[in-house]
Amino acid sequence: MPCSPSFRDAVASGLDSVTSRLLGKEKDDSYWNLPEELKCPISLDLMRDPVIVESGHTYDRTSISEWLDSGHCTCPLSGQKLPRQPPLIPNYAIRSLVSQWCDRHNVPFHLNNAAAVGDDTMNMTAAFLVGKLATGSPQVQRQAAYELRLLAKRRTEIRQCIAEAGAIPFLVPLLSSTSDSRAQENAVTALLNLSINDNNKALIMAASGAVDAIVGVVQQGGTMAARENAAALIFSLSVVADYKVIIGSKPAAIPALVTLLREGNCRGKKDAATALYNLSVYKSNKDAVLKAGVVGMLLNMVLDRRDEKESATVIDDTLALLSLLAGCAEGLEEILGSEKPVIPALIDLVSAGSDRGKENAIAVLTAMCHSGGEAMVTRLAESIIPLLQMVASTGSCRSKRKAASLLKLLRARPTQSPIVNR
Repeated sequence: MPCSPSFRDAVASGLDSVTSRLLGKEKDDSYWNLPEELKCPISLDLMRDPVIVESGHTYDRTSISEWLDSGHCTCPLSGQKLPRQPPLIPNYAIRSLVSQWCDRHNVPFHLNNAAAVGDDTMNMTAAFLVGKLATGSPQVQRQAAYELRLLAKRRTEIRQCIAEAGAIPFLVPLLSSTSDSRAQENAVTALLNLSINDNNKALIMAASGAVDAIVGVVQQGGTMAARENAAALIFSLSVVADYKVIIGSKPAAIPALVTLLREGNCRGKKDAATALYNLSVYKSNKDAVLKAGVVGMLLNMVLDRRDEKESATVIDDTLALLSLLAGCAEGLEEILGSEKPVIPALIDLVSAGSDRGKENAIAVLTAMCHSGGEAMVTRLAESIIPLLQMVASTGSCRSKRKAASLLKLLRARPTQSPIVNR
């Protein structure tokens, strides 16, 4: 027998209040919309003890310590290799901003409320919400997915509790919801937040129909936010080498991401580019990306930088993907076959791009030299050596290193024939 509207409203309110109790405070929209610069890139939580690692990126001390203790030896954001026991340098500037933000929004600075909650409470809350996902009406399921979406942003322990309560197999069917775009968006975002935990990646990949459903959201999600988050979820899952193969084997996966790269807004293009980059590390996927005509699309994005906002948020990731594709003969052929002034545009980015833009533009040129052999090295050496010398002296840490590497390659004037493929 269908539930009455009043009962459904009561259940929805109950879900809301349970989450409020778990967090130890009434939900405040400003708390959920934390400034990005104050969030730890690993936990997505407020950084109460921000520290800088050797790559220059800032993380919460607990999160980066857990990452390193679990056997990782690279910076999560940049992939740069870190020393075995890297120094964690306090970031007092960010810490001061966090303290000011906490004072302004009446949030405790020294205590993470979620961390103070006992395991029993977290387990009970997760089980309650999963029960509503399993048996509730569509409205209750949407609300439960929303609450799980918010909770999964918080901490590793909560994400683990949600997964252990069995949420993932019940979130996956909501991805195919064509009549309720908000339920779909809540479900895919909850899965994205859960996927931050490595163990949860395996559970998502093992859920029946999950990969096809995620690809379907990228392809024709009910909201642009759902499509973006589905692309970000593919990026998160494809960090695992085996999952690159599984996702890339889905016929619709790469075309769906290519479509989002072409049609999406700034964030959608960025998420599509990063997902395609991760997948393209595997050679068969790289071949499929090349066949989809991505190189021409990327070149257009690099060359047409009239939208300054897009230039700042998308071009850097576009260049990263282009550097990967330029490292094989087919990719280089497409780049050089363009009638547009590609090399001058890349040189311009080395000269006047953002720090990350300089790094990635140099990476593209380096990849072109590796795949193009002596002819490409000679062509670049005539026009870029003075600029690279300047970047090697005055650029960021990473751009200095990349510029020095390319300078060494250009000065060596290799005589070997071009690489056929990589």
